[in-house]
Formats: sequence, structure tokens, C-alpha cells
Amino acid sequence: MSILRIPDPSLVVLIGASGAGKSTFARTHFGPFDTVSSDFCRGVVSNDPNDQEATAQAFDLLFDVAARRLDAGLLTVVDATSISPEDRSALVTLAKRHHQLPVAIVLDVGLAELRRRHAARADRDFPASVIDRQHRTLQRGLAHLRKEGFRGVHVLHGPEEITQVRIERTPLRSDRRDEHGPFDIIGDVHGCLDELRSLLDALGYRIDPTGHDAAHPEGRRAVFVGDLVDRGPDSLGVLRLVLGMVHAGHALAVPGNHDAKLVRALGGANVTRNHGLDATMRQQETQASHSEREDIRTSLDQLVAHLVLDDGALVIAHAGLPEHLHNKASGAVREHALYGATTGEVDRYGLPVREDWAADYRGRAAVIYGHTPVADARWVNNTLCIDTGCVFGGSLTALRYPEREIVQVPARRTYADPVRPLANPDARATDLRISDVTGPLRLNTPRAGRITISAQRTAAALETLSRFALPPHLLPYLPPTMAPAPTATQDGFLEHPAPALAYYADRGLEVVCQEKHMGSRAVAYLHTDPQRCYLYTRTGRAFFDQPDIPQALGAAATDLLRALDSEWVLLDGEILPWNLKAQGLIDTLYAPLSAAGHADLSAAAQALTHARRRGVPVPDLDTTLATRLDNLSRFDHTWRTYVTDPSNIRFAPFQILASAGHTHHHRPHSWHLEHIQLLCDAPGNLYHPTQHRHANPHDPEAVTAITDWWLKLTAAGAEGIVIKPETNAHAPAGTQPGLKVRGRDYLRMIYGPDYLDPARLTALRNRNLAPKRTAALREYALGLDGLDKWVAHAPFYQVHQRALAVLALESEGLDPRL
Repeated sequence: MSILRIPDPSLVVLIGASGAGKSTFARTHFGPFDTVSSDFCRGVVSNDPNDQEATAQAFDLLFDVAARRLDAGLLTVVDATSISPEDRSALVTLAKRHHQLPVAIVLDVGLAELRRRHAARADRDFPASVIDRQHRTLQRGLAHLRKEGFRGVHVLHGPEEITQVRIERTPLRSDRRDEHGPFDIIGDVHGCLDELRSLLDALGYRIDPTGHDAAHPEGRRAVFVGDLVDRGPDSLGVLRLVLGMVHAGHALAVPGNHDAKLVRALGGANVTRNHGLDATMRQQETQASHSEREDIRTSLDQLVAHLVLDDGALVIAHAGLPEHLHNKASGAVREHALYGATTGEVDRYGLPVREDWAADYRGRAAVIYGHTPVADARWVNNTLCIDTGCVFGGSLTALRYPEREIVQVPARRTYADPVRPLANPDARATDLRISDVTGPLRLNTPRAGRITISAQRTAAALETLSRFALPPHLLPYLPPTMAPAPTATQDGFLEHPAPALAYYADRGLEVVCQEKHMGSRAVAYLHTDPQRCYLYTRTGRAFFDQPDIPQALGAAATDLLRALDSEWVLLDGEILPWNLKAQGLIDTLYAPLSAAGHADLSAAAQALTHARRRGVPVPDLDTTLATRLDNLSRFDHTWRTYVTDPSNIRFAPFQILASAGHTHHHRPHSWHLEHIQLLCDAPGNLYHPTQHRHANPHDPEAVTAITDWWLKLTAAGAEGIVIKPETNAHAPAGTQPGLKVRGRDYLRMIYGPDYLDPARLTALRNRNLAPKRTAALREYALGLDGLDKWVAHAPFYQVHQRALAVLALESEGLDPRL
């Protein structure tokens, strides 16, 4: 039995006259969806697989289906006669257009067998002369299939050979998806042997005394992004070490454009010896034997242009690679992998202007590359350039994967002068495209599964952000809404701690109860650099026009930043006092309502008095008026309690969202509160502490204690409390991350002075909490997922989508009083 090794993926073209057995061969050796049959396509478009008049439409369909499969990286088999060079040429072009290898499998059963089979088939009504013509055409073209562009040609002669064959799918050389690392990906070395040795040492590799190998004791493997040679002092030493590691299985490598040029030079091609190649060739000619030079040429020439690793999550290519070229095989793929794509223009230094493919990259795989030196290695849309110009006096950079940790060693000196000064990559966090945030968003989150936002909601949120908010890269997170506690059944209460505590008791959770400040929700980004500190609102607007307050908050956060071992921190909290941002609401709603109520009730009381003096019989409404006046007085007192000196600005943080390299939503709230105390202890009185209590909601005494504390807090002017699981990460799926329990007096501001009247209270207890609860869970899941992606350097458009989705959910017509 012979074996046919077929690249997977590729375009397999079955070639043979009618009756050669192509359909049977396809069914025997390929999957049910691998094959696209011309007969089947005729049947689709005409209900008759033998309708030759439907051939043109059938082949339009065949090419469309095949193109979609090739784009998806699927092995595709075309079952058609493909006898003529013209038919085959169209299929070869199709394969090349989609960067797949075309492979020909010819079924040559012989003319006599073809005639016998044709005579036995009742479904073929054309004359036998057609079979003769097809056979002659096939024979004339067999010798030219490779010249037609087929990268693999397999000719099977006679029925016996056809039936004895076995198909073996072989992955492309770029396909190393079954290798999961861990890897240490190393940028352009350019002959800097001393720096390479230092970097390998920093990464934990042990270099062989011969200098021809290095291995990691924990089994990690190095991956080189190419350009091993030229410009630096010891290209030959670098080649000996790197290729020795590759041969020993301790490293992988892809070629760079300098390496490819060296291969041509070693092969005798007439190449221009510039950009350091002249020195590299002198080393080859004076320090390496002929056999070593040949080994180097062969080894470099055998390197595949790009590698796909870790189940497709990691791609290595010298100049980077757009997603549609991953694990494809064509000249265009190799060209882009080695040289990148250019616009055809040159910059002021005379260098080609390269297409900014990374700005448009939206792929799932992380693409790590070099080629164009940059000052710093920065993630842009899940791509990372790690050529940090070692040979130009910069540094030699490695990325530890999957840790995504950058390791660098500085260049010992400048070995060559760059034509263009090193600059930072265009790491615009706003490498955003309008298409990222228009139309319906379908976002997958670990906590809540897929969340879909309608196009209308997306558009509304986009308008808000684009008109009023800070730049997108300053808004990695928008705070979620919070659900109110289950409706209270206790007399005279709409909300009460007991139902909220029972909610968490039913889920077996310990809780922390935190004071809910009467302020304005804010997110603070604080940095060791005062110029980078800022605060923003729930809708992404800057909280202060001037930087004084954010900078002062940042200066007072030194101890916290030191404890977190971070140069920055993102905090969720409340800005106090309430009237700092709510003065407009006070002037247009609360104060006018209070004044109008007093005037109305006073007028009503006077009218009753006058009527009685005139002897007009009127109902006894004195008690009702007195009750309403008392309710109004309580309402008036409540909102006035929250109005304090607006110059006494304080920030009350209640959660540490993220710091360098970490999110903190998995930590217990006790951890957050302990670290936040470092802020409250700082000089300047800028941070306001959050009172809190830990409780076991199963304990009746604890429920009583929390209730008494809540009553005391709200009587003293607090808005209420928030009850949360001690550790949200341990809560069952679908558990609310927090429930707010607002005080009776505060709720007068929300539902009106008379909301506790029995009839009114009964009606309010029927309010629908379900939409608010659903929104709270979805917004919370989106916010955490966005933070995780931000800290992990995921493409920023993914972070921005989740922040925008939180804002979009807020526009879903929820009852604002909840």
C-alpha cells in the first residue's frame, strides 16, 4: 500500500476523466465536508447533478464554497474532471489567492476501464467519444502539472493502485500548534553574541562550554524571531549558538530578511554586501570551514517563515503577520513574514514606509515579531515587536510566554548607527476602528457567558463617550450598577438589611457590610508620575477640570503603591461631598420640590382655616396635612444633611481594581479594606475611610447587629450600606456582587416625601427588580473581563468594547430609582 502525504490545509484537486472514480475516492479518503463536488453543485442550482447547462452556475458555487473553506484554513478537495489546463489554472489561482498549496491527485484508470464503466452507467447520456477525448487531454497534460503551479502531484495508474493508496495528512511546516512551551521569545540579535549570552543567562539557560548550545533546566525553549546576523560584532558566534540550540531541540527559529540574504550569499548568488553583510561574510570565509558554511546555509534555508504555536494562540514571524496569513503557505506569506508590507513610499530617512498592520490586527493569536527596531517593547492589539535595537545601542529583549513578562539586557555599546532613530511603537491605545464598536456587540465573558448589546444601545453609548468622555485609552473600566436588596417585608421599610443577608445566607457566603457614602461614584487612576493621575465618572467624564485634586490624591498614595509594588493603581470609590457634582440637581429638583411642597401645604392649611371660619363644612384633614408636612420636613432635612462645604473634597475608595500586572477582584474584601487604610492614614485628610462590619448571615445575632448598625448609620446621615460576599471569586455563578440597602430617610429623596404611606409603600413593594439585577450581573462581568484583558495587555479594542457595553446597558430604560 502506497501513502500519499497531503499538506493540511491545502487545495486538493482530483483529476480524471468521467468515470475515473473521483467521487468514490473522495468519499473513501476524505471527510464528509472536505469535498466540494461539481455534480453536487449542479444539483444545488438545478436539482439535476447531470444538467450540463447549469455548469457555469455550479462552478460559481463550487469556487465560492472552496474559497470560504480555504480562508478558514480547512483542507478542501475539489471533485471535478479538471481535465483541461484552463480548468486547473483557475483552481491553482484560487489556492494561491487564499495562500494555500495546490495539490493534484490524478486518477488514471486507463481508457478501456473508462469505456467499460461508462457503458455500465445509466446516468451518463453523453457518447463514449467524450470519454476518449477526456482521456487524450489528460495524457497530454500529465507531464506539465508541476509547471502549472501544483506543489504536489500524485499520479495513480490503474484501479489496483488507486484502491491500494492511503492518504496521510501532514501539517504544514509552520503548524506547531501541538507545542505549548513555555517559550522565551528573543528579538533581533544581529550578531550581538555577548548580549545574547547575557540574556540567556538572565532567562535561566545554561550555556554549553563549547558555545554551540544552551538549555534551560526547566525545559523552556527559546524562540528566535530572526535577523541573527549582520551589523553586530560576532554573527558567526551567534549562528553557532542559535543553530546549535535549534539542532539540539532547545530552540525554534524563524528567518529574518538578513538571514535570508546570507543564505543567498552563501549559495553563490550575486547580492549586495551592505547593511553589515560584508562583515558577516568575512567571518564566514575566514573563521568557518566550507562544511560549516554549508551547514549554516542549509540550516537557515530550512527555517520556516513563520511558526504557529500553542494551539494557535501564538504566532512568530520576523516582520509580523496578519491573521488571514496564519498557517498558510504561499510566496506572499513568506514575503510578509520576512519583509513586511510597505506602502510604496519612503520616509525622510529614505526607508520604506511600512503598512501599520498591527493597528488593524484583530486576531486571537498573539503575534510576536521584530524587524523594525523600536525603543520599547509595547503591546499593540495583541502584537508585540521585540526588536529593541540592541545592535544600535538599545537592548536585547525576550518575552517569557505564556507569562507575558519582558526580560531585557542593555547593549554593551552601539555597534552600528541606525538610519532612523529608535522610536516607540505606535502604541495608541486608540488603535480603535469604528467597526469595533458599531453594530451589535457579542462579547464573551468568563462570569456571564455571551452578552449581546444591540446596535441601538451601542450607538447611544458611543455618542456619550465620543462627545463627553475622556479619550478611550484612559477608560479601561466603567463601574457597574448595583442591585438593591430584595424588597423588605418589615413594617415601615421598603429596604432592610435582613432580606439581603438572607440572600447571601442561602448561598452559604460570609459577607462584609460597608458604609454607602452619599457621594458621586468615581474611578481614580493614580500614578507615581503626578501628570498621569486622573479621576472620572461612571460615564467616563473627567471629574475635575484641573489636575490639582488627582495629583494630590496620587501624592498621598505612596504607601499603597509601595505595598502593591506598582507604579500605578486603579481605584473604585466615591467623591465627597455629594453636592460637589449634584449642585445642579439640588437647585433644579430637591430645593424647588421642598419649597413648593411647603408652600402648597401651608396654602392648604390656610384654606381649611378660612373655610371653617366662614362656616363651610370641610373634612378633617388636619392630621393628614400634619403628616404630610412632617414627611416633607424629613425630606427637606435629608437632602440638606448631604450638602456640605464643597471645598472639603475627599475620596472614599472601597475597592482596589488593578495595579501593574494584577487585577484584584479575586481577593477578599478584607484585603481591599486593609490596603485602602494605607490611603486613609496618609497625611492631608484626602481619603475618607469606609466603615464596615464582617458578618455571618446565618447567625441571628449577627443579623440583629448589622441591622442596628445600619439604623445608626442612616440616622446619622449615611445613605445606607452595601452587603457583599467576603470573596466574590468564591460566590456561586449568578450571585450578585453586592446589594445596596438604603436608609429610610434617603429613600424619601428617591421616592418622594410620602413614600411610606401604607398605600404607597404597598405599591412600591411590587416594583420589578429583575431588570436591575440582570443589568448588575452583566455589567459586573463585563467590567471584570475588561480589567483582566487590560492588565494582560490584550488588544485595547477588546477592553474598550467592554467599557462601552457597560455604558450601553445603562441606557436600557432601567428604573433610575432602583
